[in-house]
Amino acid sequence: MLHKTTVSKYIKIQLLTAFIVFFSVNLNAQKSIKIDGVAVVIGKNIVLESDIAKFKQEVEIRSEGKITISNCEMLEELMQQKLLAHHAIIDSVTVSEGEINQRVERSIQFFTQQYGDVKKVVKAYGFNDLADLKKELYGVQKENLLIEKEQRKITEKIDVTPEEVRLYFNGLKEKGELPQFPAEIELAQIVVLASPTEEENERVIAKLNEIKKQIEEGASFKMKAIINSDDPGVTQNGGEYTITKQSSFIKEFKEMAFSLDVGQVSKPFKSNFGYHIMQLHSIKGNTRVASHILMKPEVPDEKLKEVKLKVEGIVQDIKSGKITFQEAVKKYSQDIETKNSGGLIINPSTGESRFDLTRMDPAFYARVNDLEKGGMTDVFYDEDRENGKMFKFILMRDRVNTHKADLVKDYVKIQQLALQKKKEETIEKWSKSKIRDTYIKLGKEYSSCTFKKNWKKETSPR
Repeated sequence: MLHKTTVSKYIKIQLLTAFIVFFSVNLNAQKSIKIDGVAVVIGKNIVLESDIAKFKQEVEIRSEGKITISNCEMLEELMQQKLLAHHAIIDSVTVSEGEINQRVERSIQFFTQQYGDVKKVVKAYGFNDLADLKKELYGVQKENLLIEKEQRKITEKIDVTPEEVRLYFNGLKEKGELPQFPAEIELAQIVVLASPTEEENERVIAKLNEIKKQIEEGASFKMKAIINSDDPGVTQNGGEYTITKQSSFIKEFKEMAFSLDVGQVSKPFKSNFGYHIMQLHSIKGNTRVASHILMKPEVPDEKLKEVKLKVEGIVQDIKSGKITFQEAVKKYSQDIETKNSGGLIINPSTGESRFDLTRMDPAFYARVNDLEKGGMTDVFYDEDRENGKMFKFILMRDRVNTHKADLVKDYVKIQQLALQKKKEETIEKWSKSKIRDTYIKLGKEYSSCTFKKNWKKETSPR
């Protein structure tokens, strides 16, 4: 947890909302679950009784038992989401196909990483095939986007003054509820790629041209992909992908897909992943269905040793004062994402430069945990699909150890918490007013629930 669970009820609400929005597919996808009945209708939206049980289970599992919630509390959180979705439509909130499809692709990637294979994802959630899963995800992500945009619309003018931040901090302090912020670090890196030789590049291109000729003479693209492609996805889909201009595929991949005629096989083309050939199968409006074969040139051991020695030399030059880390980044680093920012590594989860030390990948944590500010790791080997093989080392640019919130040192974090609280209070107020003029039909089983808001539309006693 980021800070103590006693900070305020808003932290709990925030976590619950995140679970509801992010894991919606878990409920909708479980087609094998018996539909027990309708728990509530909000406008044209419904919450099923099976939804409540499943979401409750998800929250408890994902919070590792830190959050327990009753059926009535879970229902109220779900009703809140459906109320936002209902009024997003009334308020003419719009979401584009591109936005939805991007979310769908990200969801597929996330679940595939969890299960290791997209076929296992399809099976786990009870769908017939990938297209069936994507169709369900489309509806889930469309509603998620509507909810998010409606929330932003309600709170777009909300801000907090320094005085409000101070009062918020003092209020937490008086109640003994100041958050405990975990250790945070800021990292920078220098990366040197181990590139293949020109001869190896030419060998791969020649091999792809040979495969292209065989396919044009009648060979199966799918079989050639299974035998030759270095794309791990080939075992799942034969190298076939559905591509739109808004999808998250690399630029070269999308440009080639939209330049081919149906049935045409491309010439070999290069990306950061290696060399490809592609065949276009069909055109459906702004969507292309295509297959590709990826081949990665090999890097000889001699080249790897040469690059490692070079990077170790850079470290020695920095330690001896011959060159600064910043200068070395500009001169030597080949990582596109960090080269122009002094090697600064951005946290992909937050989009910021700070990392919560307790939430890092275990292998990465072990490498940097013992570094003090200004310290550097040993040179180590790494590789990824995009850049291939490389050697790198990491600098600890800054480190703040675990500590209780301090208004001066942690002003930005406290400001964010105060702003989040004010936004949630605004949404609470908005919800209470909208409930009055929204059609709500509550199932008999939940009529005895005690809710924070007047979902039952009971008349207050005089």
